[in-house]
Amino acid sequence: QVQLVESGGGLVQPGGSLRLSCAASGPTLSIGAMGWFRKALGKEREFVAAISWSGFIKYYADSVKGRFTISRDDDKNTEYLQMNSLNAEDTAVYYCALRNLRTAATERSLYDYWGQGTQVTVSS
Repeated sequence: QVQLVESGGGLVQPGGSLRLSCAASGPTLSIGAMGWFRKALGKEREFVAAISWSGFIKYYADSVKGRFTISRDDDKNTEYLQMNSLNAEDTAVYYCALRNLRTAATERSLYDYWGQGTQVTVSS
């Protein structure tokens, strides 16, 4: 059974940075594309970033483009989300996700496995 565990969330001031990690375990972790989604209070879970199996294809939501960077290290079975220039609108629970397929995707319904989430709060 695939398991995804996020870490790295916390409280940060506006303009600050955080790096989220997602550690994967299980038989399919070397196969799939991965992504990050987030859910703010009162809002739907939304796409943040995605990376293909090869790492060469990356997609970002317009709201984070130029500020967030997604990456993966398959030797460590880990996905990362580097978040810079954070603002209050970035406050949310962040979830990592894994597909059984290699192509990156922006739709949450296309992901097969999900982590439990890590809280990111941007506040002064």
